[in-house]
Amino acid sequence: MLAPYLMVLPGWLWLAAFFVTPVIVMVSLSLQTGDFIDGFRQTFHFATYAHVVETYHVQLVRSLLYGAAATVGCALVGYPVAYWIAFRAGRHKSVFLFLLLLPFFVSFVIRTQSWNVVLADNGVLLGPLKHLGLLPAGFHVLATPYAVIGGLTYNFLPFMVLPVYVALERVDAKVIEASTDLYASRAQTFWRVVLPLSLPGVFAGVLLTFVPASADYVNAGILGGPSTTMIGNIIQTEYFTNLDYPAAAALSFVLMGALLLAVFAYARALGTDDVLEVAAR
Repeated sequence: MLAPYLMVLPGWLWLAAFFVTPVIVMVSLSLQTGDFIDGFRQTFHFATYAHVVETYHVQLVRSLLYGAAATVGCALVGYPVAYWIAFRAGRHKSVFLFLLLLPFFVSFVIRTQSWNVVLADNGVLLGPLKHLGLLPAGFHVLATPYAVIGGLTYNFLPFMVLPVYVALERVDAKVIEASTDLYASRAQTFWRVVLPLSLPGVFAGVLLTFVPASADYVNAGILGGPSTTMIGNIIQTEYFTNLDYPAAAALSFVLMGALLLAVFAYARALGTDDVLEVAAR
């Protein structure tokens, strides 16, 4: 009788030690007042939440928009890639999946910094184009939303491709063959058969991409500028530079709440029950 509970006990202990406990500590910290010199005291100062929202709401909204844009970009690029690997790569599927993941054996920061070199004003990409007169001398990509969103899309692309690929791999070839026998065109087969059956992968890919992309601070810090600051950069500054731990903790929970609301809205709009029903087939 106790065997199932003993099997899950290590997992629950792990969550309690490394998730529940830190969250409780951060909740307590977000309600404290004081400073780094004299120390922080628990005063249940809920006004910190209102203050950080009022002060940094622009960066919060910007982070959600950048995360959503990067997620859309990952879906537009990643779905065709996953589709091609699943249905066209044949016995070389593992090779292409390895090539997709190969850049991610390199540090996240180094990969992002490499785009800083590529997209530099007179770098290997824009420099020759400006020299040929194809771009104006003042044209730049760095420190713009396009650079930050592009970096997010590149860095989180596998988080979209892999779940979609797994979902497409589960599509029964007999179902596709049946649609052909019923005189469905390739487009009709995709829209009415393949896409609905791959929705669980799309749903998972969106969640795995949107949440970390919205909370990211590396891409905005390396590829962006003052006008592209994301909420993750603000949290980093509050914690490590300003040493305002309560504000940093409060901002973290505000971001968490905003992400949860966005995820719940997305799940409701897509119809989670329908997606799970398709996944269970």
